[in-house]
Amino acid sequence: MIYLVRHGETTWNLAGRYQGRLESALSALGMRQGAALADYFFGRLTLGDSVPARAISSPLLRCTATAQFVTSRLGIPLEIDERLTEIAHGTWEGRFRDELAANDPERYRAWREDPAHVAFENGETLDDVRARWRAFVATILAESRDLLIVSHDAVIRCALLDASDRQLNEFWRPSVENAAFARLESDGTRLRVLEECVVTHLSGVRASTSGQAL
Repeated sequence: MIYLVRHGETTWNLAGRYQGRLESALSALGMRQGAALADYFFGRLTLGDSVPARAISSPLLRCTATAQFVTSRLGIPLEIDERLTEIAHGTWEGRFRDELAANDPERYRAWREDPAHVAFENGETLDDVRARWRAFVATILAESRDLLIVSHDAVIRCALLDASDRQLNEFWRPSVENAAFARLESDGTRLRVLEECVVTHLSGVRASTSGQAL
């Protein structure tokens, strides 16, 4: 089983700033979400259910901090993989969503309406992100242990589309939330989606994504 988790809410999520490759810390709510995620898996462990025996995270702080809530409770090491890093938003990074909607309107409109064909200045395309994800998946397909993977919104959207044979023009269709997870399984040759967005462990601590710069 693969648990594909988006990091907890960050201070920049709250502010509506594009993060990309820049660092931002978990918010107070994000830290509670990390604790809730850890409680979920520790609860499974105490019931004798299977839990992740291996954890892999994007190198960015918002992901490693989220992952460490779980790895500390389960007593497993945390691995880092650069291929799980968020899409490089280039010149958008650190800037506010509303500012970009006003000052880079054509690209912003394209990102909301036709994201598969957007190339960020000094950044990446969704094709780049999907290629990174596919390269990563090739290294875990034969893994027999349950895995915890902590990554970012754009990576997870590309992953869910790829595992369900959908195209990048459906980028905004999957449901992705802070500290929620998708459940996927491998048949040794590819992944398939079992559940897209599990939030039952986040009762009382779900974050609204409506104001986030995604």
